[in-house]
Amino acid sequence: MKIWIDFINTPQVNFFEPLIEDLSQEGHSFILTCRDSSNTVSMLKSKGWDYTIIGEKVYTNLLSKLLGFPRRVLKLRSFLKDKNVDVAIGQSSFYLPITAKSLGIKSIYTNDNEHAMGNIPSFIFADKILLPENLSLEKARKQGARKSKIIQYPGIKEGIYLWKKGLKIIEKRKQNVPDTIYIRPEPNTAQYYTGNSNFLDTLILDLKKDYHIIILVRDKNQFEHYSDKRFLGVEVPKNTISFDKIAEKCLLFIGAGGSMTREMAMIGVPTISVYQGGLLDVDQYLIDNDLMVFDPELTINKVGEFLTTLNTKSSEGSNLLDKGEKAFFLLRNTLFCI
Repeated sequence: MKIWIDFINTPQVNFFEPLIEDLSQEGHSFILTCRDSSNTVSMLKSKGWDYTIIGEKVYTNLLSKLLGFPRRVLKLRSFLKDKNVDVAIGQSSFYLPITAKSLGIKSIYTNDNEHAMGNIPSFIFADKILLPENLSLEKARKQGARKSKIIQYPGIKEGIYLWKKGLKIIEKRKQNVPDTIYIRPEPNTAQYYTGNSNFLDTLILDLKKDYHIIILVRDKNQFEHYSDKRFLGVEVPKNTISFDKIAEKCLLFIGAGGSMTREMAMIGVPTISVYQGGLLDVDQYLIDNDLMVFDPELTINKVGEFLTTLNTKSSEGSNLLDKGEKAFFLLRNTLFCI
């Protein structure tokens, strides 16, 4: 079977890695396309996979996004029309379902962000829609998802690809002495993000006096911003750091939105979300189960209090890894049954 996957952001690389490895060993083949956004290309390179970049520019304003959408769909269609794809699957790639439909290819669409406007065309054109059990089906139906298309999977999205290595990382953390605060800035090019840019500057300047700080930037603009001499002493890696290395060394993870915040939370890394917008249903689930703290107005004093009052994480973390295994095989089986 020949499977097409479209990557439009960095977390999707980790999301599909177990599926690609598993099915490749069984003789199935993949066509991988990507948009040159955030750290996506460098992540794909690190995996050693063959991929094709289609759509080099990531637009930041809504009008440009709307105009750029059909252009990339047409480019994808032209690239794929003679590739004999059997099935397509995408995690929050709004381009994939409509492109697949125009080529007569069955498609699976999955997303855990109920605020993404791109869900509307994706829900309409996808043949199957996979959603986490904690995402409100009423919200999905309001965006055009038909009940007959929806399959709910157990746990949260991050469990689908962390279930294999999550327990190993947890054990390694017990053997190490985490000493670094990792900070993931805001997703300022995402359609759903409506908060401020660089709002973490004051906190970072305060924290660098007492802690080893590594900022995991999303793009060139953030890299240039945090490379300014004001942030001397703060580490700003130019190249992507592996998830495993981050998780093993992380004393505290501060995330301004996105999958990495949930990844850290579910494997027991002390995590604070500072997201400047409406929380996702899956984020609220992690907060309710004491796996993550939400504080959009975080200060250095609050960080100090948090680190001195850490409690043992909820057992729901390991439960989410168990659910992740079930969700992975549900996703895998859906590919063959669509």
